[in-house]
Amino acid sequence: MSILTDTFTLNNGVKIPKVGFGTWQIPDGEQTYGAVAAALKAEYRHIDTAKVYRNERSVGKAIRDSGIKREDIFLTSKLPAETKTYTGAMEDFRSTMEALDADYLDLYLVHAPWPWAEKGANYDKENVEVWKAMQDIYAGGKVRAIGVSNFNAHDLQNILTDAKVKPAVDQIRYFVGYTEPQTTKFAKDNDILVEAYSPLATGGILQNAAIKEIAAKYDVSVAQLAIRFVLQNDVLPLPKAAHEEHIKNNAQLDFEISVEDMLKLNGLTKTDTAV
Repeated sequence: MSILTDTFTLNNGVKIPKVGFGTWQIPDGEQTYGAVAAALKAEYRHIDTAKVYRNERSVGKAIRDSGIKREDIFLTSKLPAETKTYTGAMEDFRSTMEALDADYLDLYLVHAPWPWAEKGANYDKENVEVWKAMQDIYAGGKVRAIGVSNFNAHDLQNILTDAKVKPAVDQIRYFVGYTEPQTTKFAKDNDILVEAYSPLATGGILQNAAIKEIAAKYDVSVAQLAIRFVLQNDVLPLPKAAHEEHIKNNAQLDFEISVEDMLKLNGLTKTDTAV
């Protein structure tokens, strides 16, 4: 079985492919369509998008045109971070489904616990309201699983207190040198799968000398090592690439990082040269 089709099992029993294909920062139209088409051709079966990416139409079209059965593709989208009301959440979900032209989503996430312009602000009360909408969306049968993104331990506990449906996923920024240990531990302790967006730190770790040295030992690229590292921490990586060669290379993950090297990689800090 390919690592691309191997699966984790979410807390509601739904199977999710262990490697996803991210579409953040890929412009709508030809670029998104081409990237998703290339990913599906390379046997990725897990595609991640969001309303705020403004590329849902192209993602949906690439999936429909692929000739692959819809049930063989795991599709994720996200509720905008700015939407913090029950009614707004319902409206945005409908617009996402219309843009994707899909009968259902496999996973729907709350994109962040605060609007992007107010990062770090407290929206505990509003997030409880939004989670009620997410639960109703889930109960409606158009979504196979629901979850969150960019939520820390406090944000997760806030909605868990009254939740009838536990989040299945928390999608966070996660890469070698930045593994959000508190959030990751809380999520795992509560049977919430952690997904890693920007597992290459948007390219920021590609020139890190320590990571390059370990990658050379396995005769793999830094990108391949970084994605494999995420997997071996039982976290689901969502690498993004726009070019077919990178899309293919990122999927070549048939190697094992030793326990010793995983300890070294987990001990690294300040690896992102882009910040």
